[in-house]
Amino acid sequence: MERPAWAPRNVDISVPSVSRIYDYYLGGSHNFEVDREAARKAMEFMPGLPKIMQANRAFMRRAVRFALDEGIDQFLDIGSGIPTFGNVHEVAQSDRPDVRVAYVDHDPVAVAHSQAVLAGNENAGVAAADLRKPQEILASPEVERLIDRNRPVALLLVAILHFVEDEDDPHSAVAELRDALAPGSLLVLTHASYEGIPLPAERAAGTVDVYKDIRNPLIMRSRDEIARFFEGYDMVEPGLVSMPHWRPQTAPEDEDPFAFSGFAGVGRTA
Repeated sequence: MERPAWAPRNVDISVPSVSRIYDYYLGGSHNFEVDREAARKAMEFMPGLPKIMQANRAFMRRAVRFALDEGIDQFLDIGSGIPTFGNVHEVAQSDRPDVRVAYVDHDPVAVAHSQAVLAGNENAGVAAADLRKPQEILASPEVERLIDRNRPVALLLVAILHFVEDEDDPHSAVAELRDALAPGSLLVLTHASYEGIPLPAERAAGTVDVYKDIRNPLIMRSRDEIARFFEGYDMVEPGLVSMPHWRPQTAPEDEDPFAFSGFAGVGRTA
């Protein structure tokens, strides 16, 4: 397999990557055949996966604009992946170039590509760190440079927590990040769930098995389990809902049925 110029030398391009699979679902070009093969296998069980990812990205953009309207001018996006078109810094800085965005990911491809995309952008950067180690994130030079923790921050955990297993205690990690940020900060979150998927759970479980096979378990949590991530936050209306139902700009009934899979929400600390 020929290695593209954008792929870091230390990355095994024969192993599928969640970030690159997500990039493929969104129509990006930073993925390999091994990623496309895994994505196609997952889509055999859930053909609407690209629609789910598009709804996820659309929710993220609406939530970023909401945060800006609330006066928040700094964003910490953990599990940011490969920065395809319409990512946080593009949305946030389109009208306000002074807005600061710190991306965090543990995938070397995502980090390397983010560095290339953000070159020359002094108000955005990327750190190589893992959500399961919040203190390493907060102490990373790029996060310290860009994020003033004495002022409110929009913390984005978009399509990342369902890749953290219960044994790694994701709820404690989220709580640790909450406690480290200033009052008035926002939590922007999406999470996969069997609830809302327009398929029998048994069929959707085939997609879960594909992710397990590539050693990136996909944890499908219930609405109540997802709501626990918002402990210590006041939910912003309309609460924890399907992605198309969170402050829609177009009629939700026009959305693809798969777009309603899983949950999205925004919370604010007191």
